[in-house]
Amino acid sequence: MAGFRSLTRQHDFTLLWVGETISELGSRVSMFVFPLIAYAQTRSTLAAGLAETANLLGVAAMLLPAGVLADRFDRRRIMRCASAVGLVLYLSLVVAIGMHRLSLVHLIVVALGTGLAAGVFSPAEVSAVRTVVPSDLLPTALAQNQARQHVASLVGGPIGGALYGVTRWLPFAADAVSYAVSWVLLGRIRADLTAPARTAPRRRVRAELAEGVRFVTRHRFFRVLLVWSPLLNLTVNTIAFTAVLRLIQAGRSPVQIGLVETAAGVCGIAGAVCAPRVVRALPTGLLTVLVGWSWVPLAVPLMFFNTPLAAAVSLSVGIFLNPSGNSGIGAYRLHITPPELVGRVQSVSQFVSYLLLPLYPVVAGLALHRLGGPGAIALLVGLTAAVALIPTLSRAVRSVPRPATWPQAAGSRTGGV
Repeated sequence: MAGFRSLTRQHDFTLLWVGETISELGSRVSMFVFPLIAYAQTRSTLAAGLAETANLLGVAAMLLPAGVLADRFDRRRIMRCASAVGLVLYLSLVVAIGMHRLSLVHLIVVALGTGLAAGVFSPAEVSAVRTVVPSDLLPTALAQNQARQHVASLVGGPIGGALYGVTRWLPFAADAVSYAVSWVLLGRIRADLTAPARTAPRRRVRAELAEGVRFVTRHRFFRVLLVWSPLLNLTVNTIAFTAVLRLIQAGRSPVQIGLVETAAGVCGIAGAVCAPRVVRALPTGLLTVLVGWSWVPLAVPLMFFNTPLAAAVSLSVGIFLNPSGNSGIGAYRLHITPPELVGRVQSVSQFVSYLLLPLYPVVAGLALHRLGGPGAIALLVGLTAAVALIPTLSRAVRSVPRPATWPQAAGSRTGGV
């Protein structure tokens, strides 16, 4: 807990974290309500999923160019502009619903627009964290960011449902307020968040993005992650979604299924709290390998037990280690990346890790349809084990030491106010 206490004395990180915790909570509220409103308007399950799909596509579409922006311009301005866009878009929904003029197209456009804004925001935020947090506290800072995601995921749905029950425009009004809070708090950060000065002339976006790609592919550790992370995201999310689909097929109540997700969220928060200690105690390479293998034994019981308790235990324990892995890998990436490349390296890594995510509902549905519940889980366990071999067989991954002995990037700078 000492690391978390140290972070509370970091004025700028605290402002950034509080603002984005509130903003992320607002976004989770909106993401919960989008399908409810879309289905209420159209009575179509396909339409109900279009808004979330549009949001994810918006994020993915902007990640790569946003990395270039984060390495060129003032990160504070980028983040405040993104927050302002979210504020305006969600206010437009409030007005449209209040005037009884909301259309499905409007809903999808707002979801896409806020996804684009989130894609712009993300690399700038990571670059800002790299600036305002001392290098030795990076794992703790990233773990705290993981905690905020799990907290928002845990309570966003219930809050969204409660607000939606009062009146349909209220969840979006709350999200608009969350963006306004983010905009205000970002403006109170004292640190200089301008991109590092360059001696070389500015080049075209494609050339600058290629520089970030070259940095990632030049390091064997990152090359392995480019292959491993999207495959791990696909298999793990498919296991979780398959477990939920099986509970639905078995006729389990929404309350029981909701409790499974609640248990997973609670364990995610607990994992984020423990993550700094785990990251400091274990070599980062070993931690990466452990994350890859952790889901293999945990998913095995799901082949034999299709109950809420089995799903809750398997998914919750699996998610517990996830914040440690994300924090360790993310902090190592930030630590060895030169400041002038942080935005691009982060955007390339995040973009690749998200590449296969849209496929997991399809894979889960096909596996269940063709193989049945136990067969689908067995297939996914085998695939997860095969994916875990990727970091296990890589000496570049296994050899990464504890944070205390990480190599220092040339020209790196650390801060803290």
